[in-house]
Amino acid sequence: MATNGLTEKNDEKNIRTREETRSNEKYIRPAVNIIETEAGLLLTADIPGATREALDVNVEKGILTISVPASHSMPGTSVYREFELASYYRQFSIPESLDQEKAVAEYANGILTLRIPKAEVAKPRRISVQVG
Repeated sequence: MATNGLTEKNDEKNIRTREETRSNEKYIRPAVNIIETEAGLLLTADIPGATREALDVNVEKGILTISVPASHSMPGTSVYREFELASYYRQFSIPESLDQEKAVAEYANGILTLRIPKAEVAKPRRISVQVG
């Protein structure tokens, strides 16, 4: 099976394979779907309860980071709790064949949708053959 250009191995880029944070804060790894199309990459992440203003999506040195700090303010008085609020945090290695400058992110109904198109150089193109 051929190697998929958008899912290259992390060790080829000398990146640690596990996600890490710099603090001891608890975090939730949101469920994510990543789909490769001819146009590029489509990523959807399940981030319920987040606000659009709090979402932080960025790419630095080939690492896509999605983070949302937890909102600890809830209306009313807590009577009983079975879970704690925690921040969302997830990182992915993305290939250089994507045009990060043209990435578009949308957030609606608890779902983050991120579209990152392929760079023009990485897109397949047909070369016409002329009769000589």
